Amino acid sequence: QLNWPTNVLIDKETDSLIICDQDNRRVVRWSRRSGTTQGETLIDNIYCYGLTTDHQRYLYISDIEKHEVRRYQIGDKNGTIVAGGNGKGNGLNQLNFPGYIFVDQQQTVYVSDMNNHRVMKWNKGAKEGIVVAGGQGQGNALTQLWLPNGLFVDTLGTLYVADTWNNRVMR
Repeated sequence: QLNWPTNVLIDKETDSLIICDQDNRRVVRWSRRSGTTQGETLIDNIYCYGLTTDHQRYLYISDIEKHEVRRYQIGDKNGTIVAGGNGKGNGLNQLNFPGYIFVDQQQTVYVSDMNNHRVMKWNKGAKEGIVVAGGQGQGNALTQLWLPNGLFVDTLGTLYVADTWNNRVMR
């Protein structure tokens, strides 16, 4: 069973779904083959919200309780912090309710830092992030976001953000 799933992706290598099962505090892999009745727990004890993979099949998961994003190899239970991890806050090395994640070809991590009303960019190996959208407090001005959620960065580096409470998508 699932309890409050917040994100899902397809693992083509294993023909399965990877699901952020938030209120069960785990990430599970579930085969797409018919007749499957049980998933496999990949990572437990995580209050996940967003997840994605990169071209090397690393799994990136946001933890809204620890206010961090970790990168995992499949089979790795501990992972490596790639964004946040310095407690809840609005400093450049902190996140406050990290939501959705996008990772580009250079393993740059973009995070919708929902309760800070901003999108943060963390270059590979960085100890601090860079505010790339919002960060001017909650609001509806063109320089502001209000609970940013889903995001996407195209091949030209253009960021698109679902600005949830403003009922708009920002570029």
